[in-house]
Amino acid sequence: MVRSIIHVDMDAFYAAIEERDNPKLRGKPIVVGGGNPHSRGVVSTASYAAREYGIHSAMPLRQAYLRCPQATFLPVNMDKYKGVSRQIHRIFRRFTPTVEPVSLDEAFLDVTGADAVSIGKNIKYLITKKLRLTASIGISYNKFLAKLASEWEKPDGFTVIPSQNIRDFLSPLSVRRIWGVGPRTEAQLNDMGIFTIGDLQQLDRGFLQNAFGKWGEDLYDLSRGIDHRPVKSSRRPKSFGEEQTFYTDEGDPEVLRACLAEFAQSLGERLQSRGLAGRTITLKIRYADFVTNTKSLTLVNPIAGPGELYKCSLLLLQRIKLDQRKIRLIGLSVSNFIYPGEPYQLTLW
Repeated sequence: MVRSIIHVDMDAFYAAIEERDNPKLRGKPIVVGGGNPHSRGVVSTASYAAREYGIHSAMPLRQAYLRCPQATFLPVNMDKYKGVSRQIHRIFRRFTPTVEPVSLDEAFLDVTGADAVSIGKNIKYLITKKLRLTASIGISYNKFLAKLASEWEKPDGFTVIPSQNIRDFLSPLSVRRIWGVGPRTEAQLNDMGIFTIGDLQQLDRGFLQNAFGKWGEDLYDLSRGIDHRPVKSSRRPKSFGEEQTFYTDEGDPEVLRACLAEFAQSLGERLQSRGLAGRTITLKIRYADFVTNTKSLTLVNPIAGPGELYKCSLLLLQRIKLDQRKIRLIGLSVSNFIYPGEPYQLTLW
């Protein structure tokens, strides 16, 4: 049976929620990422009015301000955005239990055997009616093409890509349209004379494997509209992390230790709320000159308590042997999880 996959991507999610909740902002440039545009933060989301000025996600707030000083700069209100995301997912589950979240504002749904177009239209209607937000919907027979479809007419789009003549449909598109092709891979492909998906279609699997390894196999398949990945309804987190970019470069060890204590408390609470424990603790330090130093510690027995995480973070801080350079960013993450009910080998001591 041919699969029916829906990809739902909310439009400028964080900014759209802020605009919805404050009608005075409607239609104006909104930048979510920090209330102070002169801080060290970066853009999380920009409204479409702000994007007209060239503002985009991950851009430094200071640069966004230079491009559009009249924009409204707002801090990230993650609790509010998570609440809205939960409401959206409740809508999804009215139609199928097979929902794979990609992020707070993006998900795949497998509705194989049902009328995907009707379901997609109903989801779009309910999001608009109940939440006063817009979503772009893409529908096709695999995840790659469904995501491509949702990007086709953003914002507020609804696009179906059928299985007929798919190679001809993909051929004129830029290689950047392929899932996973970022600026670096695009530059590599362009250097090889490959600019469109049609150019990729002219190459055999062996050539792409030699050039890109396993990723070359994926390029071969995706350029032909082939994607066998299933929609996975439950995704296990691989890591949790916290980090802080300082308003001014920092060199006081007490400030660093205070940050680590805060991170350890937050990470411990997140782990314990999910019944998880982690074996690998990683400390990240980024200096004022943007040089980044990381140190990791992998334990025999997993930990989850804030106190244990804090002790590990201090040990890693000692290992980094801080010099006289000022620090721009500090971060702490935990990974290599043990999940509830999963056995592991205890040490004697």
